[in-house]
Amino acid sequence: MITLLLRIILFIFFLLMIDWYSYQAFKTAFPSSVWIKAGFWIFSLIVYGFVAYGFMTFSREALNPSFGQMVSLLILSLIPKLVILAFLFGEDILRFFSGAFQSLAGGREGDFLPDRRKFISQTALAFASVPFLGILHGVLIGKYRYRVMKHTLEFEDLPEEFEGFTITQISDIHSGSFDDKKKLEYGVDLINQQNSDVILFTGDLVNNQATEMEPWIETFQKLRAPMGKYSILGNHDYGDYVAWPSKEAKAANMQRLYDIQEELGFRLLRNEHVKITRDGASIDLIGVENWGKGFAQHGDLPKATATLSDKSFKILMSHDPSHFDEEVKKFSQFIHLTLSGHTHGMQFGIEIPGWIKWSPASLRYPKWAGLYEEMGRYLHVNRGFGFLAFPGRVGIWPEITVLELRRKKD
Repeated sequence: MITLLLRIILFIFFLLMIDWYSYQAFKTAFPSSVWIKAGFWIFSLIVYGFVAYGFMTFSREALNPSFGQMVSLLILSLIPKLVILAFLFGEDILRFFSGAFQSLAGGREGDFLPDRRKFISQTALAFASVPFLGILHGVLIGKYRYRVMKHTLEFEDLPEEFEGFTITQISDIHSGSFDDKKKLEYGVDLINQQNSDVILFTGDLVNNQATEMEPWIETFQKLRAPMGKYSILGNHDYGDYVAWPSKEAKAANMQRLYDIQEELGFRLLRNEHVKITRDGASIDLIGVENWGKGFAQHGDLPKATATLSDKSFKILMSHDPSHFDEEVKKFSQFIHLTLSGHTHGMQFGIEIPGWIKWSPASLRYPKWAGLYEEMGRYLHVNRGFGFLAFPGRVGIWPEITVLELRRKKD
């Protein structure tokens, strides 16, 4: 109890320090503007009041748009202030040493610390405006800024009949977070416009409860693929983050999720495989339940592949990309392509093709977004179609992946 109280006190002190430094920047940059300085405190108090209420009523089963608004306000307020803190705290260190040197040299008159420089405060505010505007864009526009990412993969042993076979992969729908039907319909239409042979969904249909998907069933029923739509479960689909009143209630939620998958026209693969046939030839599509390092491990790859030929061409759907490094790439049967999601790219990062690709997700997942190849096996990690907790995306846009399979030419 004492440790918890100490942590709360330190956290409050940290917030006060951030606000005090941020206020110094506004006060120095706008010394004669009472409204700007008052507006700073009014905005901060509104944010902290809203956030305090949100945390007092927090429940993991209520990761809905209202919770997302609270998270977005906190991030919108906190991140720019941290930028200001870095500038002004750095300036204070310089002010301290400057004051100490002048005092020792006998050339200092007046206060020990030199006055803050208006230029530093203005620079801090200018730099802080970048994440502020970026986060604002991410909340208002970025979360529905769908991007189609296309990759062509070549394999020596791809059956000739599957030359040019196309896959559209989507992942992490998180239907409980959606708040704009028209923009969602645009995303679904964009999926259909790819005209892929199959649509593969790699898990996390909901945040926590099957009922979250019910308002959007009609929208996602519009997905079309001539050779089928297949899906697997993600860690959020099991309802493990909800305090259910009974085991029966949790089981009923799970059954409702299975039923919704069927209503959407998806064939849900649970540690099993299906053959996709084209012009008399076939490839094996394998789907395992969630298997993640640090998460539930319901996936059973040996079971899902038990009756498969070692020589068949195999595509695996596994929600968590950590499964690839921990088991798939070393598995006794050669799996040509693994499709995952889960990371969302943390919904925040910087990606400039050919220059930089970074997200906080990279600190947790070595393979966190895009296409990877290791030991002759491919892994593709989808950045996610939806969003969770933070209702926005900054630099890491919602993704629709199109993969085209080709035979490698000699």
